[in-house]
Parts: sequence; structure tokens; C-alpha cells
Amino acid sequence: QVQLVESGGGSVQAGGSLRLSCATSGYTFSNAYMGWFRQTPGKEREGVAAIYTAGGSTYYADSVKGRFTISRDNAKNTLYLQMNSLKPEDTAMYYCAAEGRYVPRPSLLLHAAYNNWGQGTQVTVSS
Repeated sequence: QVQLVESGGGSVQAGGSLRLSCATSGYTFSNAYMGWFRQTPGKEREGVAAIYTAGGSTYYADSVKGRFTISRDNAKNTLYLQMNSLKPEDTAMYYCAAEGRYVPRPSLLLHAAYNNWGQGTQVTVSS
């Protein structure tokens, strides 16, 4: 059974940093597509960053390029999202997602491409 557990959310002021973690189990972490998504009430879940854990290729939404970094530790089966220069508009519930099947590049930031999700961790950025 695939399990994804996020942690590291919290409240910070604009310009601050947070690092989210996603501990995983139940699948081959070292050969999977994984992503971070975020969602605010009434809005669709938005892809923030994605990574192919076998090769390390990364993909980012334009809104976070240069500020967020996705990474993974295959030995620890853990996914990370380092978030710097946070803005109030980054406030959201953040979710990690995993998919063991092939995901084409245009779909990497689409929530429909992933079948496994964590429960989310809240990030709040105040101005």
C-alpha cells in the first residue's frame, strides 16, 4: 500500500523559507514520478514542481521558478520542496503525489497524472 506523509508546513512572513518533506513507502521510490501540488479553497489543485526520481530531472511551474527547489533522497525514500522568498500568494495546502507509471512531460504538473497522494501540509505566508 502506497503511503505519502507530508510535513514541514507552517506560518512564515513574506520573504521567509520553509522546507517540506514527504516520507513515502509502499512503492519503488527510486523509479517514479513525484510532484508537489498546492490548493486553496475553491481553486483547482495546482502543480508546483515535479521530479523523475530515477534520473533527477525536475520541472517547475513558472510561478515558483527560481524560488522553489524539488529534490529527493532515494536512500530515505523522501521527497523535499525547499521554498525560499515566499510570498503571500504561496499560501495553500501543499500535497505530494507519486506515480509509478510513465508520465509524459506535458502532464507532470497535472494532478490527474498522479494516483497516489498525501494528506497535505498547510503553508501560510503573511505580508
